[in-house]
Amino acid sequence: MNLSALECTYLGKPQERISVLVIGGGGREHSLCYALKRSQSCDAVFCAPGNAGISNSGDATCIEDLDVFDSSAVIAFCRKWEVGLVVVGPEAPLVAGLTNDLLNAGIHAFGPSSEAAALEGSKNFMKSICDKYGIPTAKYETFTDPLAAKKYIKEQGAPIVVKADGLAAGKGVVVAMTLQEAFDAVDTILVNGLFGKAGSSIIVEEFLEGEEASFFALVDGENALPLESAQDHKRVGDGDTGPNTGGMGAYCPAPVLTQELQSLVMSSIILPTVKGMSKEGCKFVGVLYAGLMIEKKSGLPKLIEYNVRFGDPECQVLMVRLESDLAQVLLAACKGELNSVSLEWAPGSAMVVVMASNGYPGSYIKGTKIKNLEEAEVAAPGVKIFHAGTAVDADGNYIATGGRVLGVTAKGKDLEEARDRAYRAVDEIKWEGGFYRNDIGWRALPVKQKSSNW
Repeated sequence: MNLSALECTYLGKPQERISVLVIGGGGREHSLCYALKRSQSCDAVFCAPGNAGISNSGDATCIEDLDVFDSSAVIAFCRKWEVGLVVVGPEAPLVAGLTNDLLNAGIHAFGPSSEAAALEGSKNFMKSICDKYGIPTAKYETFTDPLAAKKYIKEQGAPIVVKADGLAAGKGVVVAMTLQEAFDAVDTILVNGLFGKAGSSIIVEEFLEGEEASFFALVDGENALPLESAQDHKRVGDGDTGPNTGGMGAYCPAPVLTQELQSLVMSSIILPTVKGMSKEGCKFVGVLYAGLMIEKKSGLPKLIEYNVRFGDPECQVLMVRLESDLAQVLLAACKGELNSVSLEWAPGSAMVVVMASNGYPGSYIKGTKIKNLEEAEVAAPGVKIFHAGTAVDADGNYIATGGRVLGVTAKGKDLEEARDRAYRAVDEIKWEGGFYRNDIGWRALPVKQKSSNW
């Protein structure tokens, strides 16, 4: 058996056995549980609150009644079950300071402190870091006064981008193609208060034209280790049409992020951020998820925004390809030891197709039945279905409880094979209350798009 570079790092001393608690209950967390369950050093995987699919798959033991915003309850659980590592999935507990409290209790926690999580929690903070440390990003201004914002928008012209400053569940960004759309976005966020405190100020920034890509790096406070590249599909409809969503599908790797571009992203965006945060007195430990625009004119990357956790659905395609022991990798990040770690990836590509409830990203009906999931998972080799918003009814049927509900994921020798396998599995699922995009991967596979009658 070949030993990965990571396993070699631990030769000469017993590999640390560890139990892990994953915080969250979506598709990202399901994929993290799946990868941790496969980690040789992982004794047990818990997930709070988890979901029905995570529990039924056996990828983790779900703790539904653990309040993840009650730090004392989480700490008590970790001590009772001898949990040595907590992996915080969603952004809200990070911004609320769960990691701070766990570290103060002497428990390793993978995820940034509340201070460092401001890179996602406040777009204005993120932009100020870019300004101070010379990180390329879109030109912008911050406003609390709607009249001043509209005056600036009129001066700049459309298209233009309007963003709520704080966390808005992925829905606080409006790409306005006309001045009126931009004015309406200002009113929605600042005047009508659609996003509450998250929209108490807004960022108005220039519209960048090009191709979006997602870049992920593990960070231990001083060092950064890049993950494989991925590309998300934010718009709800085929051909990147309709409103933005949390993500309708993704693939890995992303051809647009060449090795040359990845090196440039590390040197011009990721490492200056890591060093800058350290200088600011709030070292970043966790995942830096850089949403990038590869500009059409220059071909160079600019930072659109940071997330401070694994992307969803990008995490799903990363985790099915990761072959290293994830528990040990994340523990190394917590201990400041990433410079001694290298990562092993399965060859080929992976794709995830998100199945969402009808009406998403607007209002949607909950409780619709989903059938044939077991058949779908064996419809093609290399398929894994990650659950995001599911529960089980009294009759034992899966039902939809969220907007994004399933992440149908497949590996293949190349992107085309991964795409074909994922859609073959999607076709097996019987769910009248759901929909999906037919064209995930269309930028990388422009010639052989999937038809709507696949």
